[in-house]
Amino acid sequence: MKLSYDPQYNIAYLRLQEKSGEVNTIHIGNALNIDIAPDGSIYGIEFLNANEQLASPNADAIEIVNQLTGQCAQIKLTG
Repeated sequence: MKLSYDPQYNIAYLRLQEKSGEVNTIHIGNALNIDIAPDGSIYGIEFLNANEQLASPNADAIEIVNQLTGQCAQIKLTG
């Protein structure tokens, strides 16, 4: 799994698996797209206006927590 963020365009992409071919994109709304892999599984999720969708109302960063190890990382979101 990989989360990438482009602050210039305020877009985040959560890739759940390696790309194995063409994907079909389903537009969920003005701010969310889901890419479906050829086998029907979810390839990735694109968050438009990522800072509004991923950060809490009182923070300008998203926190990623590994529940097994307790390790944390923060990604600053701007926009």
